[in-house]
Amino acid sequence: MTKKHFIAMADMVRNARKYNPTGWRNGEIRELVEFFRSQNPRFNSGLWLDYMEGKCGPNGGKLK
Repeated sequence: MTKKHFIAMADMVRNARKYNPTGWRNGEIRELVEFFRSQNPRFNSGLWLDYMEGKCGPNGGKLK
């Protein structure tokens, strides 16, 4: 998987959580993170989680 795929998945989870906040629990998110790590050893879970939570942009930059 590439960065583009990880960003798309984060966007999907973010949107799903808007409509159903309890639908994606921490355990399910952790399972995704572990899967992503297995697919790409350069996967940055901290950055992905921050982006998914709306704390930064898709490349880790500050939000406007």
